[in-house]
Amino acid sequence: MPIYEYQCDACRKRTTLFIRSISNPEPVRCQHCGSDRLTRLMSRIATPKSEEARMESLADPSSLGDLDESDPKSMARFMKKMAGEMGEDFDEGMMGELDQAPEGTEDAPSD
Repeated sequence: MPIYEYQCDACRKRTTLFIRSISNPEPVRCQHCGSDRLTRLMSRIATPKSEEARMESLADPSSLGDLDESDPKSMARFMKKMAGEMGEDFDEGMMGELDQAPEGTEDAPSD
């Protein structure tokens, strides 16, 4: 009994559905707005890593080569990578904020 993920074409929200019967599936509807206009998404797969392996991956100096702590876009990329390595998902709001980070910063006025 598979679990499928869809994105609603009407409200753009993600819906996860548990399919009880593959041979006779129920019609799929958005859990948020009720629309039947859904696009099936490619689901993620999980590859188990030990906590030690995740930490080693984050500490690898080659992964920090393009990190510029004064550039918000660079920090956003690193935060996404770190969350992925730790098996965490950013919610849609957080991902949107990171994607909206400015390209660089000027010296901020000191308080």
